[in-house]
Amino acid sequence: MNRFAIPRLFQKASYATKSLLPNKTIKTLLKEDADQVSVRGWVRSVRKQKQVSFATINDGSNLKGIQAILNEKDAQLLTTGACVELQGALIASPGKEQSKELQVNHIKVLGECDTTYPLQKKRHTNEFLRSIGHLRMRGNTGSAVLRVRNAASEGIRDFFREQEFILTNTPILTSHDCEGGGEVFKITPIDSKEPTEFFKKPVYLTVSGQLHAEIMASAMSRVYTFGPTFRAEESLTSRHLAEFWMLEAEMAFIDDLQPLLDVTEGSVQQTTRHVLDTCSDDLAFFNQWVDKSLLERLHKSVDKPFVRMTYTEAIEVLQKVQEKDKNRFKYPTTWGSSLQSEHERYLASEYCQQPVFVTDYPADLKPFYMRANEDGKTVGCFDLLLPGIGELVGGSMREERYGILEQKMKDAKMNMEDYQWYLDLRKYGSAPHGGYGIGFERLLLWLTGLENVREVIPMPRWVGSCKF
Repeated sequence: MNRFAIPRLFQKASYATKSLLPNKTIKTLLKEDADQVSVRGWVRSVRKQKQVSFATINDGSNLKGIQAILNEKDAQLLTTGACVELQGALIASPGKEQSKELQVNHIKVLGECDTTYPLQKKRHTNEFLRSIGHLRMRGNTGSAVLRVRNAASEGIRDFFREQEFILTNTPILTSHDCEGGGEVFKITPIDSKEPTEFFKKPVYLTVSGQLHAEIMASAMSRVYTFGPTFRAEESLTSRHLAEFWMLEAEMAFIDDLQPLLDVTEGSVQQTTRHVLDTCSDDLAFFNQWVDKSLLERLHKSVDKPFVRMTYTEAIEVLQKVQEKDKNRFKYPTTWGSSLQSEHERYLASEYCQQPVFVTDYPADLKPFYMRANEDGKTVGCFDLLLPGIGELVGGSMREERYGILEQKMKDAKMNMEDYQWYLDLRKYGSAPHGGYGIGFERLLLWLTGLENVREVIPMPRWVGSCKF
């Protein structure tokens, strides 16, 4: 025996696509040529007739599930919402909805369903579905959202892997609020009268992983993080949540905004393309019932480059509109003023009619870490605005010059001792670098056509609401 042979226990595993679970999903069964099969899932609907009955069974793996054909006696065992196992033969379906259906010869009820089950075969409002968050994923909209959400995260990860980025994990608990906005949740031990007792200093739920990602990028060159973030904003708009997910990327050795915009555009386009390729039924559902322009808009966004304009150019566009119609905008469009949602939507939805980068905002409008431009008035930053959504991405070159960054932090009246580690990154081998963050739920609004971020996250949290 070769004494250098690798023991069987430690030999490299062969990771095939074969499922390790005993039952196949409905999605897989419909693709295969199997004859006798076993289907497990939840009853979406039952149509009981004298000669033959029909039931729709769904396990979440696809939009339509599978239609089951039963005799009258067996159909009496089924109720909407029940969890069942059906055995039978896959046969060709005469209908157009799907190519195969299940001719049932054996039924086992795995979990009975009470008659108070609130999801019936009819359209429910999003507000009602949100009130039964523990069940809404069993409906078409809820399950389609989760499949698109999964595909979008796959597309993002595929893009960054191909671009040689390292996935890293930034802290949930932090000692800073990143942008200095103060809209943070402070951590307080439940049995403590003194908020700082546990950590001996104030600690917060993270509002962004950016500053920590810059630490990683200063060693690994290209990194990204994908995780939950928290904002204590008392906002009830359709675009804000107290807990949401962020994709944040940081990259070293870029000298200006252009490569940063290229990466941002590529990540959004490839993610959109991946969802188009893998969730065609779900997108068709959203296109039919939510936004009839969805598919046209998504295909257009991956076929054409995004528009790019400076903040100054954007203000000039908005001012020309306001000159023609003084009541067109509620908020002023003067240089130095913030772009409001109405301005962002006009630029993306009406003027450009496609995604648009707005770059180089006035320094006074942006956080301390953004790199100062040569003009002394603006910073090297951008927002990506989408039709119907508004701002999706915010990013910038980061200020890598120690003296300039130090002065900007002093001007912002920041606690220099707390952020000395951030300055140290500029003292010990500083590199030009930049990054951006994508609000994942806003990306899902773009991909589904839904209008409220509360509909695209399983358990939404906003001011006054933390149910389930």
